[in-house]
Amino acid sequence: MSRHYKATGINLKSVSLGEADRLVTILTPEFGLVRAVAPGTRKHNSRLRGRSELFVVNQLLIVKGRSLDKITQAETVESYPGLSRELGKLAAGQYLAEIVLCLGLSEQPQAQLYELLKEHLRRIEQLPDLTSASLILAYLAQGVFHLLAFAGIAPQVHACCLTQHPLEANFTDPHWQVGFSINAGGIVKGSEKASSVGSAVAPAAASQATEVVKQPYMRINTQLKAVELALLQQLGAESLPRPEAVLPESYLSSSLDAAWINIERLLRDYTQYHLGRSIRSANLVDTLVTSNV
Repeated sequence: MSRHYKATGINLKSVSLGEADRLVTILTPEFGLVRAVAPGTRKHNSRLRGRSELFVVNQLLIVKGRSLDKITQAETVESYPGLSRELGKLAAGQYLAEIVLCLGLSEQPQAQLYELLKEHLRRIEQLPDLTSASLILAYLAQGVFHLLAFAGIAPQVHACCLTQHPLEANFTDPHWQVGFSINAGGIVKGSEKASSVGSAVAPAAASQATEVVKQPYMRINTQLKAVELALLQQLGAESLPRPEAVLPESYLSSSLDAAWINIERLLRDYTQYHLGRSIRSANLVDTLVTSNV
């Protein structure tokens, strides 16, 4: 890089620095994650004040510093005002931003990650006002799944992690369940025979995997119902299908809210395990879900 460089980027994080500045973490398609000082942005008359807000996309002129770069010019080209008008949408956007901060690289092009984040922020922003918490969770869950797929660590949801045999939701048996193992990387057939959630997979199920590399103590973290597996298997699609295209009519009312809550929490635990850090915005998501139950 020369001493001055131009970039287009979306603000993902901002913290106070000194008496009047902010340190902004920006995702750019050209240079990946950039941390730069936005001078004077905490002053009321600062031209950079609004341009340093969360999820604002700017065309930037940045000067390279010895320890920290500094923003000298910023022109806003895009923003997501709909996110800030509704707390549930804002929490979902912050949730995705935290994951991107873990996945993004510095000083390397990140165009695909940049466009992926913007697309999912746009989808959440465009949800109708006063959208139900479960619908926000559905779009949040797909955003998380797509980010995990980008990183190559999305859970395996269409076939058993042990046997690699395809699995489909069984709606004919109201008691049907299938296990999900975070450390094994997805769904596990036969784990409904395990003694309890959180136990190692039962020997009968493990014996089906004689031709697969053995997992070092595979733990079943939860049991998925048919509706949860069916919805989970749709998250890798380009866009979320309508529920009636996936589920029997009897599951379209009472089961959906609980299913999306469980799916988001499962993906949260999976993401935190594989990224090695907690998602702080998830606490706000929990509060919103509780207040809407």
